[in-house]
Amino acid sequence: MSFFSNLSTLFSTDEQANKKQGAAPTNPKHKVFTKHQDKPVNPAGHKFAKPAKPTPPSPAMQASANSIIDKAKQEAEAIVREATAKAREIIVEAKDESLEIRSKIEKETRRIEQELAMQQRDIKSKLDKIDFRFEQITQKEERIDKLKSDLEAQKESLEKSRAKTLEKLEEVSGYSKDKAKEILFEGLEKKLSHDLAQMVAQKEETAKLDADEKAQEILIDAMRHGATDYVAEYTISVVNIPSEEMKGKIIGKSGRNIHTFERRTGVEIDLDSSPTEIKLSSFDPVRREIARVSMERLIKDGRIQPARIEEIVDKVEQEIERITFDAGKKLAHEVGVYNIPNGLISMLGRFKYRFSYGQNMIKHTIEETKIGTKIAHELGLDVNTVKLGCLLHDIGKVSGNHDESHVQAGVRIAKQFGMPKEAIDCIAQHHEDEPFSSPESMAVYIADAISGARPGARYENHEEYIKRLEALETIAMSYEEVKQAYAIQAGRELRVLLLPEKSKDDDVTILANKIRDRVQKEVIVPGNVTVTVIREFREQAVTKG
Repeated sequence: MSFFSNLSTLFSTDEQANKKQGAAPTNPKHKVFTKHQDKPVNPAGHKFAKPAKPTPPSPAMQASANSIIDKAKQEAEAIVREATAKAREIIVEAKDESLEIRSKIEKETRRIEQELAMQQRDIKSKLDKIDFRFEQITQKEERIDKLKSDLEAQKESLEKSRAKTLEKLEEVSGYSKDKAKEILFEGLEKKLSHDLAQMVAQKEETAKLDADEKAQEILIDAMRHGATDYVAEYTISVVNIPSEEMKGKIIGKSGRNIHTFERRTGVEIDLDSSPTEIKLSSFDPVRREIARVSMERLIKDGRIQPARIEEIVDKVEQEIERITFDAGKKLAHEVGVYNIPNGLISMLGRFKYRFSYGQNMIKHTIEETKIGTKIAHELGLDVNTVKLGCLLHDIGKVSGNHDESHVQAGVRIAKQFGMPKEAIDCIAQHHEDEPFSSPESMAVYIADAISGARPGARYENHEEYIKRLEALETIAMSYEEVKQAYAIQAGRELRVLLLPEKSKDDDVTILANKIRDRVQKEVIVPGNVTVTVIREFREQAVTKG
Protein backbone atom coordinates (compact mmCIF):
# COMPACT_ATOMS: atom_id res chain seq x y z
CA MET A 1 0.00 0.00 0.00
CA SER A 2 2.87 2.37 0.69
CA PHE A 3 4.13 1.88 -2.91
CA PHE A 4 0.85 3.05 -4.45
CA SER A 5 0.44 5.92 -1.98
CA ASN A 6 3.93 7.21 -2.89
CA LEU A 7 3.12 7.07 -6.58
CA SER A 8 -0.11 9.02 -6.04
CA THR A 9 1.83 11.61 -4.06
CA LEU A 10 4.40 11.92 -6.86
CA PHE A 11 1.79 12.44 -9.59
CA SER A 12 -0.20 14.92 -7.49
CA THR A 13 3.04 16.95 -6.97
CA ASP A 14 3.70 17.12 -10.73
CA GLU A 15 0.14 18.28 -11.43
CA GLN A 16 0.40 21.03 -8.82
CA ALA A 17 3.65 22.23 -10.36
CA ASN A 18 2.09 22.35 -13.81
CA LYS A 19 -0.86 24.31 -12.48
CA LYS A 20 1.48 26.91 -10.97
CA GLN A 21 3.22 27.41 -14.38
CA GLY A 22 -0.21 27.81 -16.09
CA ALA A 23 0.13 24.62 -18.13
CA ALA A 24 -2.50 22.00 -18.69
CA PRO A 25 -2.24 18.63 -16.99
CA THR A 26 0.19 16.27 -18.60
CA ASN A 27 -1.70 13.03 -17.78
CA PRO A 28 -2.65 11.54 -21.13
CA LYS A 29 -5.76 9.96 -19.58
CA HIS A 30 -7.37 13.41 -19.45
CA LYS A 31 -6.96 13.93 -23.21
CA VAL A 32 -9.92 13.19 -25.46
CA PHE A 33 -9.41 13.14 -29.23
CA THR A 34 -12.05 12.84 -31.94
CA LYS A 35 -11.66 11.10 -35.24
CA HIS A 36 -11.79 14.29 -37.40
CA GLN A 37 -10.02 16.75 -35.15
CA ASP A 38 -6.35 17.41 -34.58
CA LYS A 39 -6.85 19.44 -31.44
CA PRO A 40 -7.80 17.92 -28.14
CA VAL A 41 -11.37 18.44 -26.90
CA ASN A 42 -13.07 17.84 -23.63
CA PRO A 43 -16.01 15.44 -23.35
CA ALA A 44 -18.52 18.28 -23.84
CA GLY A 45 -16.98 19.18 -27.20
CA HIS A 46 -15.20 22.40 -26.23
CA LYS A 47 -11.79 23.07 -27.69
CA PHE A 48 -8.79 23.65 -25.42
CA ALA A 49 -5.92 25.92 -26.06
CA LYS A 50 -2.75 24.19 -27.23
CA PRO A 51 -0.93 22.94 -24.14
CA ALA A 52 2.42 24.36 -23.33
CA LYS A 53 5.52 22.21 -23.54
CA PRO A 54 6.04 20.42 -20.18
CA THR A 55 8.97 21.47 -18.11
CA PRO A 56 11.40 18.60 -17.45
CA PRO A 57 11.71 17.56 -13.77
CA SER A 58 14.68 18.81 -11.80
CA PRO A 59 17.46 16.40 -10.82
CA ALA A 60 16.39 16.48 -7.15
CA MET A 61 12.87 15.49 -8.02
CA GLN A 62 14.17 12.81 -10.37
CA ALA A 63 16.36 11.41 -7.62
CA SER A 64 13.44 11.45 -5.14
CA ALA A 65 11.22 9.62 -7.63
CA ASN A 66 13.92 7.05 -8.27
CA SER A 67 14.37 6.40 -4.54
CA ILE A 68 10.62 6.03 -4.12
CA ILE A 69 10.49 3.57 -7.01
CA ASP A 70 13.41 1.55 -5.60
CA LYS A 71 11.76 1.44 -2.20
CA ALA A 72 8.49 0.34 -3.79
CA LYS A 73 10.30 -2.40 -5.70
CA GLN A 74 11.94 -3.58 -2.51
CA GLU A 75 8.55 -3.66 -0.71
CA ALA A 76 7.01 -5.50 -3.64
CA GLU A 77 9.80 -8.05 -3.61
CA ALA A 78 9.37 -8.49 0.16
CA ILE A 79 5.63 -9.05 -0.33
CA VAL A 80 6.32 -11.55 -3.08
CA ARG A 81 8.84 -13.40 -0.91
CA GLU A 82 6.39 -13.46 2.01
CA ALA A 83 3.56 -14.69 -0.22
CA THR A 84 5.85 -17.37 -1.64
CA ALA A 85 6.80 -18.52 1.86
CA LYS A 86 3.15 -18.67 2.92
CA ALA A 87 2.27 -20.57 -0.25
CA ARG A 88 4.99 -23.09 0.55
CA GLU A 89 3.68 -23.44 4.11
CA ILE A 90 0.14 -23.97 2.80
CA ILE A 91 1.40 -26.58 0.33
CA VAL A 92 3.30 -28.37 3.09
CA GLU A 93 0.25 -28.34 5.39
CA ALA A 94 -1.97 -29.58 2.55
CA LYS A 95 0.50 -32.41 1.89
CA ASP A 96 0.54 -33.29 5.60
CA GLU A 97 -3.26 -33.30 5.75
CA SER A 98 -3.50 -35.40 2.60
CA LEU A 99 -1.02 -37.87 4.07
CA GLU A 100 -2.97 -38.00 7.31
CA ILE A 101 -6.25 -38.53 5.47
CA ARG A 102 -4.66 -41.19 3.34
CA SER A 103 -3.33 -42.90 6.45
CA LYS A 104 -6.77 -42.85 8.07
CA ILE A 105 -8.37 -44.22 4.93
CA GLU A 106 -5.82 -47.00 4.76
CA LYS A 107 -6.39 -47.88 8.44
CA GLU A 108 -10.17 -47.86 7.97
CA THR A 109 -9.80 -49.95 4.85
CA ARG A 110 -7.65 -52.48 6.70
CA ARG A 111 -10.18 -52.58 9.57
CA ILE A 112 -13.08 -53.15 7.20
CA GLU A 113 -11.14 -55.83 5.38
CA GLN A 114 -10.40 -57.55 8.71
CA GLU A 115 -14.08 -57.37 9.73
CA LEU A 116 -15.16 -58.75 6.36
CA ALA A 117 -12.61 -61.53 6.69
CA MET A 118 -13.93 -62.37 10.20
CA GLN A 119 -17.52 -62.32 8.94
CA GLN A 120 -16.58 -64.57 6.06
CA ARG A 121 -14.93 -66.97 8.47
CA ASP A 122 -18.04 -66.93 10.74
CA ILE A 123 -20.34 -67.49 7.78
CA LYS A 124 -18.17 -70.30 6.53
CA SER A 125 -18.14 -71.87 10.00
CA LYS A 126 -21.92 -71.59 10.25
CA LEU A 127 -22.35 -73.05 6.79
CA ASP A 128 -20.11 -75.96 7.76
CA LYS A 129 -22.23 -76.53 10.89
CA ILE A 130 -25.41 -76.33 8.83
CA ASP A 131 -24.03 -78.84 6.34
CA PHE A 132 -23.02 -81.15 9.19
CA ARG A 133 -26.43 -80.79 10.81
CA PHE A 134 -28.13 -81.43 7.48
CA GLU A 135 -26.11 -84.59 7.03
CA GLN A 136 -27.10 -85.74 10.53
CA ILE A 137 -30.77 -85.05 9.81
CA THR A 138 -30.52 -86.93 6.53
CA GLN A 139 -28.96 -89.89 8.31
CA LYS A 140 -31.67 -89.79 11.01
CA GLU A 141 -34.39 -89.71 8.36
CA GLU A 142 -32.83 -92.72 6.68
CA ARG A 143 -32.70 -94.57 10.01
CA ILE A 144 -36.33 -93.60 10.76
CA ASP A 145 -37.45 -94.82 7.36
CA LYS A 146 -35.62 -98.08 7.94
CA LEU A 147 -37.16 -98.48 11.42
CA LYS A 148 -40.58 -97.67 10.00
CA SER A 149 -40.24 -100.36 7.34
CA ASP A 150 -39.05 -102.84 10.01
CA LEU A 151 -42.03 -101.99 12.22
CA GLU A 152 -44.42 -102.46 9.31
CA ALA A 153 -42.90 -105.84 8.64
CA GLN A 154 -43.17 -106.80 12.33
CA LYS A 155 -46.77 -105.59 12.41
CA GLU A 156 -47.66 -107.74 9.43
CA SER A 157 -45.93 -110.69 11.07
CA LEU A 158 -47.82 -110.15 14.35
CA GLU A 159 -51.14 -109.85 12.52
CA LYS A 160 -50.49 -113.15 10.80
CA SER A 161 -49.49 -114.79 14.10
CA ARG A 162 -52.61 -113.38 15.79
CA ALA A 163 -54.87 -114.64 13.04
CA LYS A 164 -53.31 -118.11 13.28
CA THR A 165 -53.67 -118.10 17.09
CA LEU A 166 -57.36 -117.14 16.85
CA GLU A 167 -57.97 -119.91 14.33
CA LYS A 168 -56.36 -122.46 16.63
CA LEU A 169 -58.37 -121.20 19.64
CA GLU A 170 -61.60 -121.40 17.68
CA GLU A 171 -60.73 -124.97 16.61
CA VAL A 172 -59.88 -126.02 20.19
CA SER A 173 -62.88 -124.31 21.93
CA GLY A 174 -65.43 -124.98 19.24
CA TYR A 175 -66.69 -121.36 19.45
CA SER A 176 -66.25 -118.42 17.11
CA LYS A 177 -64.66 -115.19 18.30
CA ASP A 178 -67.96 -113.32 18.69
CA LYS A 179 -69.60 -116.28 20.46
CA ALA A 180 -66.69 -116.56 22.92
CA LYS A 181 -66.84 -112.87 23.65
CA GLU A 182 -70.57 -113.04 24.33
CA ILE A 183 -70.15 -115.98 26.74
CA LEU A 184 -67.29 -114.21 28.54
CA PHE A 185 -69.27 -111.01 29.03
CA GLU A 186 -72.29 -112.93 30.34
CA GLY A 187 -70.12 -114.60 32.95
CA LEU A 188 -68.54 -111.33 34.01
CA GLU A 189 -71.90 -109.60 34.23
CA LYS A 190 -73.30 -112.32 36.51
CA LYS A 191 -70.19 -112.24 38.68
CA LEU A 192 -69.91 -108.46 38.98
CA SER A 193 -73.58 -107.40 39.01
CA HIS A 194 -73.80 -107.49 42.82
CA ASP A 195 -70.56 -105.54 43.20
CA LEU A 196 -71.69 -102.98 40.62
CA ALA A 197 -75.01 -102.47 42.40
CA GLN A 198 -73.24 -101.89 45.71
CA MET A 199 -70.79 -99.46 44.07
CA VAL A 200 -73.57 -97.45 42.42
CA ALA A 201 -75.53 -97.19 45.67
CA GLN A 202 -72.42 -96.10 47.53
CA LYS A 203 -71.59 -93.46 44.90
CA GLU A 204 -75.13 -92.12 44.98
CA GLU A 205 -75.05 -91.80 48.76
CA THR A 206 -71.62 -90.08 48.63
CA ALA A 207 -72.84 -87.72 45.91
CA LYS A 208 -75.88 -86.74 47.99
CA LEU A 209 -73.69 -86.03 51.01
CA ASP A 210 -71.15 -84.02 49.03
CA ALA A 211 -73.61 -82.15 46.77
CA ASP A 212 -74.35 -79.27 49.15
CA GLU A 213 -70.72 -78.85 50.13
CA LYS A 214 -69.58 -78.94 46.52
CA ALA A 215 -72.23 -76.41 45.48
CA GLN A 216 -71.09 -74.04 48.23
CA GLU A 217 -67.48 -74.39 47.11
CA ILE A 218 -68.43 -73.65 43.50
CA LEU A 219 -70.42 -70.53 44.40
CA ILE A 220 -67.80 -69.22 46.84
CA ASP A 221 -65.00 -69.76 44.33
CA ALA A 222 -67.05 -68.09 41.61
CA MET A 223 -67.76 -65.06 43.82
CA ARG A 224 -64.08 -64.83 44.73
CA HIS A 225 -63.13 -64.65 41.05
CA GLY A 226 -65.71 -61.97 40.40
CA ALA A 227 -64.97 -59.59 43.25
CA THR A 228 -64.62 -55.99 41.99
CA ASP A 229 -64.65 -52.48 43.43
CA TYR A 230 -67.57 -50.17 42.70
CA VAL A 231 -68.15 -46.44 42.84
CA ALA A 232 -71.79 -45.45 43.15
CA GLU A 233 -72.96 -42.61 40.91
CA TYR A 234 -76.19 -40.66 40.57
CA THR A 235 -78.32 -39.89 37.53
CA ILE A 236 -77.32 -36.20 37.66
CA SER A 237 -74.07 -34.78 36.29
CA VAL A 238 -72.53 -31.70 37.91
CA VAL A 239 -70.45 -29.08 36.05
CA ASN A 240 -68.45 -26.50 37.97
CA ILE A 241 -68.44 -22.89 36.76
CA PRO A 242 -65.89 -20.16 37.58
CA SER A 243 -68.45 -17.54 38.67
CA GLU A 244 -72.13 -16.66 38.61
CA GLU A 245 -71.54 -14.41 35.60
CA MET A 246 -71.13 -17.54 33.50
CA LYS A 247 -74.75 -18.45 34.23
CA GLY A 248 -75.85 -15.35 32.34
CA LYS A 249 -73.83 -16.46 29.30
CA ILE A 250 -75.30 -19.93 29.53
CA ILE A 251 -78.85 -18.52 29.60
CA GLY A 252 -78.20 -16.02 26.80
CA LYS A 253 -80.42 -13.29 25.48
CA SER A 254 -84.07 -14.20 26.10
CA GLY A 255 -82.87 -17.68 27.12
CA ARG A 256 -81.86 -18.66 23.58
CA ASN A 257 -78.59 -20.33 24.61
CA ILE A 258 -80.05 -22.54 27.32
CA HIS A 259 -83.05 -23.46 25.13
CA THR A 260 -80.72 -24.42 22.26
CA PHE A 261 -78.54 -26.50 24.57
CA GLU A 262 -81.50 -28.36 26.15
CA ARG A 263 -83.14 -28.98 22.78
CA ARG A 264 -79.92 -30.21 21.16
CA THR A 265 -78.73 -32.47 24.01
CA GLY A 266 -82.07 -33.60 25.45
CA VAL A 267 -81.16 -32.78 29.06
CA GLU A 268 -82.52 -30.39 31.67
CA ILE A 269 -80.27 -27.72 33.18
CA ASP A 270 -80.61 -26.64 36.83
CA LEU A 271 -78.85 -23.31 37.52
CA ASP A 272 -80.33 -22.58 40.96
CA SER A 273 -78.86 -25.37 43.07
CA SER A 274 -75.47 -23.72 43.74
CA PRO A 275 -73.70 -20.47 42.77
CA THR A 276 -70.58 -22.33 41.56
CA GLU A 277 -72.10 -25.31 39.75
CA ILE A 278 -74.87 -26.34 37.40
CA LYS A 279 -76.65 -29.70 37.27
CA LEU A 280 -77.56 -31.66 34.15
CA SER A 281 -80.42 -34.14 34.50
CA SER A 282 -81.46 -36.84 32.03
CA PHE A 283 -82.60 -40.47 32.11
CA ASP A 284 -80.31 -41.24 29.17
CA PRO A 285 -76.75 -41.55 30.56
CA VAL A 286 -75.11 -41.13 27.16
CA ARG A 287 -77.00 -37.90 26.45
CA ARG A 288 -76.10 -36.67 29.92
CA GLU A 289 -72.42 -37.40 29.29
CA ILE A 290 -72.55 -35.60 25.92
CA ALA A 291 -74.18 -32.61 27.63
CA ARG A 292 -71.59 -32.59 30.43
CA VAL A 293 -68.57 -32.65 28.10
CA SER A 294 -70.18 -30.07 25.78
CA MET A 295 -70.96 -27.70 28.68
CA GLU A 296 -67.41 -27.95 30.03
CA ARG A 297 -65.96 -27.12 26.61
CA LEU A 298 -68.36 -24.21 26.09
CA ILE A 299 -67.44 -22.76 29.51
CA LYS A 300 -63.74 -23.13 28.72
CA ASP A 301 -64.17 -21.59 25.27
CA GLY A 302 -66.32 -18.68 26.50
CA ARG A 303 -68.13 -18.28 23.17
CA ILE A 304 -71.61 -19.50 24.14
CA GLN A 305 -74.08 -18.92 21.33
CA PRO A 306 -76.55 -21.15 19.44
CA ALA A 307 -74.29 -21.82 16.44
CA ARG A 308 -71.31 -22.61 18.67
CA ILE A 309 -73.47 -24.88 20.86
CA GLU A 310 -74.57 -26.85 17.79
CA GLU A 311 -70.96 -27.20 16.62
CA ILE A 312 -69.60 -28.34 20.00
CA VAL A 313 -72.41 -30.84 20.60
CA ASP A 314 -71.92 -32.39 17.13
CA LYS A 315 -68.19 -32.87 17.78
CA VAL A 316 -68.78 -34.34 21.26
CA GLU A 317 -71.39 -36.77 19.89
CA GLN A 318 -68.86 -38.10 17.39
CA GLU A 319 -66.25 -38.47 20.14
CA ILE A 320 -68.69 -40.25 22.49
CA GLU A 321 -69.68 -42.65 19.69
CA ARG A 322 -66.02 -43.54 19.20
CA ILE A 323 -65.47 -43.87 22.97
CA THR A 324 -68.51 -46.12 23.42
CA PHE A 325 -67.45 -48.37 20.54
CA ASP A 326 -63.96 -48.74 22.04
CA ALA A 327 -65.49 -49.45 25.47
CA GLY A 328 -67.79 -52.12 24.00
CA LYS A 329 -64.92 -53.74 22.14
CA LYS A 330 -62.78 -53.75 25.27
CA LEU A 331 -65.65 -55.24 27.32
CA ALA A 332 -66.20 -58.06 24.80
CA HIS A 333 -62.49 -58.88 24.67
CA GLU A 334 -62.14 -58.80 28.45
CA VAL A 335 -64.86 -61.41 28.96
CA GLY A 336 -63.54 -63.51 26.05
CA VAL A 337 -66.35 -63.08 23.49
CA TYR A 338 -65.38 -62.31 19.89
CA ASN A 339 -66.92 -61.93 16.40
CA ILE A 340 -69.78 -59.72 17.62
CA PRO A 341 -71.44 -57.32 15.11
CA ASN A 342 -70.27 -53.71 15.34
CA GLY A 343 -73.78 -52.45 16.09
CA LEU A 344 -74.00 -54.72 19.11
CA ILE A 345 -70.51 -53.65 20.24
CA SER A 346 -71.62 -49.99 20.13
CA MET A 347 -74.64 -50.80 22.29
CA LEU A 348 -72.45 -52.67 24.79
CA GLY A 349 -70.20 -49.59 24.95
CA ARG A 350 -73.14 -47.58 26.27
CA PHE A 351 -72.77 -49.63 29.48
CA LYS A 352 -69.85 -47.29 30.26
CA TYR A 353 -72.32 -44.52 31.16
CA ARG A 354 -75.21 -46.71 32.38
CA PHE A 355 -75.78 -47.41 36.08
CA SER A 356 -78.33 -49.74 37.65
CA TYR A 357 -78.97 -48.74 41.28
CA GLY A 358 -75.56 -47.12 41.27
CA GLN A 359 -73.84 -50.26 39.89
CA ASN A 360 -71.89 -49.60 36.70
CA MET A 361 -73.10 -51.87 33.92
CA ILE A 362 -69.64 -52.62 32.50
CA LYS A 363 -68.27 -53.65 35.89
CA HIS A 364 -71.43 -55.61 36.67
CA THR A 365 -71.20 -57.44 33.32
CA ILE A 366 -67.52 -58.29 33.83
CA GLU A 367 -68.16 -59.57 37.34
CA GLU A 368 -71.20 -61.59 36.34
CA THR A 369 -69.41 -63.13 33.35
CA LYS A 370 -66.48 -64.20 35.55
CA ILE A 371 -68.86 -65.82 38.04
CA GLY A 372 -70.92 -67.51 35.31
CA THR A 373 -67.80 -68.78 33.51
CA LYS A 374 -66.47 -70.30 36.74
CA ILE A 375 -69.81 -72.02 37.42
CA ALA A 376 -69.91 -73.35 33.84
CA HIS A 377 -66.39 -74.78 34.13
CA GLU A 378 -67.15 -76.46 37.44
CA LEU A 379 -70.45 -77.98 36.24
CA GLY A 380 -69.26 -78.91 32.73
CA LEU A 381 -71.69 -76.56 30.94
CA ASP A 382 -71.29 -74.83 27.57
CA VAL A 383 -68.89 -72.04 28.56
CA ASN A 384 -69.37 -70.03 25.35
CA THR A 385 -73.15 -69.94 25.76
CA VAL A 386 -72.84 -68.82 29.40
CA LYS A 387 -70.30 -66.11 28.45
CA LEU A 388 -72.51 -64.75 25.66
CA GLY A 389 -75.62 -64.89 27.86
CA CYS A 390 -73.88 -63.03 30.70
CA LEU A 391 -72.50 -60.42 28.29
CA LEU A 392 -75.87 -59.68 26.65
CA HIS A 393 -78.32 -60.30 29.52
CA ASP A 394 -78.84 -56.55 30.21
CA ILE A 395 -78.43 -55.26 26.65
CA GLY A 396 -82.09 -54.16 26.71
CA LYS A 397 -81.30 -51.51 29.32
CA VAL A 398 -79.57 -49.38 26.64
CA SER A 399 -82.19 -49.89 23.92
CA GLY A 400 -83.81 -46.49 24.55
CA ASN A 401 -87.32 -47.97 24.23
CA HIS A 402 -89.27 -47.33 27.44
CA ASP A 403 -92.41 -49.11 26.22
CA GLU A 404 -90.93 -52.57 26.83
CA SER A 405 -88.99 -54.16 29.67
CA HIS A 406 -85.26 -54.59 29.39
CA VAL A 407 -85.75 -58.37 29.08
CA GLN A 408 -88.09 -57.97 26.10
CA ALA A 409 -85.82 -55.36 24.54
CA GLY A 410 -82.77 -57.61 25.07
CA VAL A 411 -84.46 -60.57 23.35
CA ARG A 412 -85.50 -58.35 20.44
CA ILE A 413 -81.98 -56.92 20.02
CA ALA A 414 -80.34 -60.36 20.22
CA LYS A 415 -82.68 -61.70 17.53
CA GLN A 416 -82.07 -58.60 15.41
CA PHE A 417 -78.30 -59.27 15.38
CA GLY A 418 -78.69 -63.02 14.82
CA MET A 419 -77.48 -64.31 18.18
CA PRO A 420 -77.76 -68.08 18.93
CA LYS A 421 -81.04 -69.34 20.40
CA GLU A 422 -79.29 -70.61 23.55
CA ALA A 423 -77.98 -67.10 24.33
CA ILE A 424 -81.41 -65.57 23.61
CA ASP A 425 -82.95 -68.03 26.11
CA CYS A 426 -80.42 -66.90 28.73
CA ILE A 427 -81.49 -63.28 28.19
CA ALA A 428 -85.22 -64.12 28.34
CA GLN A 429 -84.91 -66.23 31.51
CA HIS A 430 -82.35 -64.35 33.62
CA HIS A 431 -85.18 -62.78 35.71
CA GLU A 432 -87.35 -65.95 35.65
CA ASP A 433 -89.83 -64.30 33.27
CA GLU A 434 -89.82 -67.66 31.48
CA PRO A 435 -89.12 -71.18 32.83
CA PHE A 436 -85.48 -72.22 32.59
CA SER A 437 -84.81 -74.21 29.43
CA SER A 438 -81.18 -75.19 30.09
CA PRO A 439 -78.55 -75.34 32.81
CA GLU A 440 -76.73 -72.50 31.01
CA SER A 441 -79.64 -70.10 31.49
CA MET A 442 -79.78 -71.06 35.18
CA ALA A 443 -76.05 -70.33 35.50
CA VAL A 444 -76.58 -66.86 33.99
CA TYR A 445 -79.45 -66.25 36.44
CA ILE A 446 -77.34 -67.32 39.44
CA ALA A 447 -74.34 -65.21 38.34
CA ASP A 448 -76.55 -62.14 37.87
CA ALA A 449 -78.14 -62.62 41.30
CA ILE A 450 -74.76 -63.00 43.01
CA SER A 451 -73.29 -59.92 41.33
CA GLY A 452 -76.29 -57.68 41.91
CA ALA A 453 -77.25 -58.78 45.41
CA ARG A 454 -73.89 -58.91 47.13
CA PRO A 455 -73.33 -56.23 49.83
CA GLY A 456 -71.76 -53.06 48.45
CA ALA A 457 -72.56 -53.79 44.82
CA ARG A 458 -75.44 -51.35 44.44
CA TYR A 459 -76.17 -47.90 45.68
CA GLU A 460 -78.37 -47.54 48.73
CA ASN A 461 -80.96 -44.85 49.28
CA HIS A 462 -79.47 -42.03 51.37
CA GLU A 463 -82.49 -41.66 53.65
CA GLU A 464 -82.55 -45.37 54.47
CA TYR A 465 -78.82 -45.24 55.17
CA ILE A 466 -79.30 -42.40 57.69
CA LYS A 467 -82.20 -44.22 59.33
CA ARG A 468 -80.11 -47.35 59.79
CA LEU A 469 -77.26 -45.41 61.43
CA GLU A 470 -79.71 -43.67 63.76
CA ALA A 471 -81.31 -47.00 64.66
CA LEU A 472 -77.94 -48.48 65.60
CA GLU A 473 -77.07 -45.52 67.82
CA THR A 474 -80.57 -45.51 69.41
CA ILE A 475 -80.27 -49.18 70.43
CA ALA A 476 -76.92 -48.52 72.11
CA MET A 477 -78.10 -45.33 73.89
CA SER A 478 -81.13 -47.12 75.38
CA TYR A 479 -78.92 -48.52 78.19
CA GLU A 480 -78.37 -46.17 81.15
CA GLU A 481 -74.70 -47.05 81.58
CA VAL A 482 -73.94 -45.87 78.01
CA LYS A 483 -72.40 -42.43 77.72
CA GLN A 484 -72.19 -42.11 73.94
CA ALA A 485 -72.54 -44.32 70.84
CA TYR A 486 -71.19 -43.81 67.31
CA ALA A 487 -72.08 -45.76 64.16
CA ILE A 488 -68.95 -45.68 62.00
CA GLN A 489 -67.61 -47.28 58.81
CA ALA A 490 -70.94 -46.83 57.02
CA GLY A 491 -72.76 -48.70 59.80
CA ARG A 492 -70.45 -51.71 59.81
CA GLU A 493 -69.19 -50.88 63.32
CA LEU A 494 -70.99 -49.57 66.40
CA ARG A 495 -68.66 -48.04 68.99
CA VAL A 496 -70.15 -47.64 72.50
CA LEU A 497 -68.60 -45.62 75.37
CA LEU A 498 -69.67 -46.48 78.94
CA LEU A 499 -69.88 -44.30 82.04
CA PRO A 500 -67.27 -45.78 84.41
CA GLU A 501 -69.16 -44.77 87.56
CA LYS A 502 -72.33 -46.61 86.42
CA SER A 503 -70.72 -49.76 85.07
CA LYS A 504 -68.20 -52.45 85.86
CA ASP A 505 -65.60 -54.25 83.77
CA ASP A 506 -67.82 -57.30 83.50
CA ASP A 507 -70.57 -55.15 81.95
CA VAL A 508 -68.45 -54.59 78.83
CA THR A 509 -68.79 -58.16 77.56
CA ILE A 510 -72.41 -58.53 78.64
CA LEU A 511 -73.52 -55.26 77.08
CA ALA A 512 -71.68 -55.99 73.81
CA ASN A 513 -73.61 -59.27 73.44
CA LYS A 514 -76.92 -57.61 74.31
CA ILE A 515 -76.48 -54.85 71.76
CA ARG A 516 -75.34 -57.37 69.11
CA ASP A 517 -78.48 -59.49 69.59
CA ARG A 518 -80.80 -56.47 69.39
CA VAL A 519 -79.12 -55.14 66.27
CA GLN A 520 -79.41 -58.54 64.63
CA LYS A 521 -83.15 -58.68 65.37
CA GLU A 522 -84.27 -55.06 64.93
CA VAL A 523 -82.06 -53.61 62.18
CA ILE A 524 -81.63 -54.87 58.62
CA VAL A 525 -77.94 -54.40 57.82
CA PRO A 526 -76.13 -55.58 54.66
CA GLY A 527 -73.19 -57.54 56.03
CA ASN A 528 -71.85 -57.82 59.57
CA VAL A 529 -71.89 -55.20 62.33
CA THR A 530 -69.08 -55.15 64.88
CA VAL A 531 -70.12 -53.87 68.33
CA THR A 532 -67.20 -52.38 70.30
CA VAL A 533 -67.88 -51.44 73.94
CA ILE A 534 -65.28 -49.27 75.73
CA ARG A 535 -65.11 -48.53 79.47
CA GLU A 536 -62.41 -46.12 80.60
CA PHE A 537 -61.82 -44.73 84.12
CA ARG A 538 -59.86 -41.50 84.49
CA GLU A 539 -58.71 -39.61 87.58
CA GLN A 540 -56.99 -36.20 87.68
CA ALA A 541 -54.84 -34.69 90.43
CA VAL A 542 -53.65 -31.06 90.26
CA THR A 543 -50.65 -29.74 92.18
CA LYS A 544 -50.85 -26.49 94.16
CA GLY A 545 -48.80 -23.60 92.84
